[in-house]
Amino acid sequence: MRYHLSSLRALQEADFDDIIDVRSPAEFAEDHLPGAVNLPVLDNKERATVGTLYKQISPFEARQRGAAMIARNAAHHIETHFMGKSGGYRPLVYCWRGGMRSGALATILEQIGWRVAVLDEGYKAYRRAVVDLLHPATSAPGALPWSFILLDGNTGTAKTALLHKLAARGIQTLDLEGLAAHRGSLFGATAHAQPSQKAFEGGIAQILTGFDVGLPVLVEAESSRIGRLSLPKALWAAMRAAPRLRLVSEPEARARYLVKAYGDIASDAQALCKLVDRLRPYQPARRIKAWLDMAVQGDVESLARELIEFHYDPKYGRQRSGSGHKVLEIVRLSDLGEPDLARATDHIFDRVTAMV
Repeated sequence: MRYHLSSLRALQEADFDDIIDVRSPAEFAEDHLPGAVNLPVLDNKERATVGTLYKQISPFEARQRGAAMIARNAAHHIETHFMGKSGGYRPLVYCWRGGMRSGALATILEQIGWRVAVLDEGYKAYRRAVVDLLHPATSAPGALPWSFILLDGNTGTAKTALLHKLAARGIQTLDLEGLAAHRGSLFGATAHAQPSQKAFEGGIAQILTGFDVGLPVLVEAESSRIGRLSLPKALWAAMRAAPRLRLVSEPEARARYLVKAYGDIASDAQALCKLVDRLRPYQPARRIKAWLDMAVQGDVESLARELIEFHYDPKYGRQRSGSGHKVLEIVRLSDLGEPDLARATDHIFDRVTAMV
């Protein structure tokens, strides 16, 4: 049976027991359908071998060798992943274009007696749906159907923590830094590698598709790039035009907060020095030396305070200069401790829900 992907929401609501990606591990790692499990019928090396045979020897020999490899790999998957599945098991199977690889496994599974659906046009259909959603013909602010509110504030104002707290309260939130596996600044790399651009966009599309377009979406103010990943132009345009809730706190409190929030970096003097050294094009040499000394000596709170004063606050000021952003309200925070964040969460929750 062929399954036509009519929309990303339809895919979310489909009642398949499994979504099986039979592409190679390398293809799967770059991007895949949400929730898919990778059961490759050709691994990376086998796929390369078949491709070489197809181009350099003959399509017939490539299909012959490929069929033998697919049969062996399919047997392994049946003995492992599929063993014990009930008679009513209903998987969706896909490959790159919904052709030979997915069709071969689907035929075997159908012979066992399962109701198997093959994704029409394969991964390409899913990727096209993501592109259609996030890259419309125009990138004007109103190109996307959702309305956004930006949680804005200078570095160290706990934007991400508040976003998570508001999500737990049921507010529609889009955590771009979480999807990008990056905290959005020079010091923002995490222990996890960033996803591919395609996977990043797929994550955004999946979350937005599940949202009610009649309710606002709260998103943290970001630049157009998070680490090495770029925001889709239509989303970036919508964010730039969105009204803002601006968080404000004193530099001393923000510095203390940053030391805790970036504890993984703050505790690694060598890594911290490497990051500070990357600021040489933007800061005087004497200041860089002083910052490196602070990092080596473990005086990370003073370093955070100076980074706020001489690097991040001026940078945010330049970005906001003449922007004309509509500020709905300035939300003031004191010590950025848990009671302070809880109070701010309650206040923002009431403000956002009152707008519906």
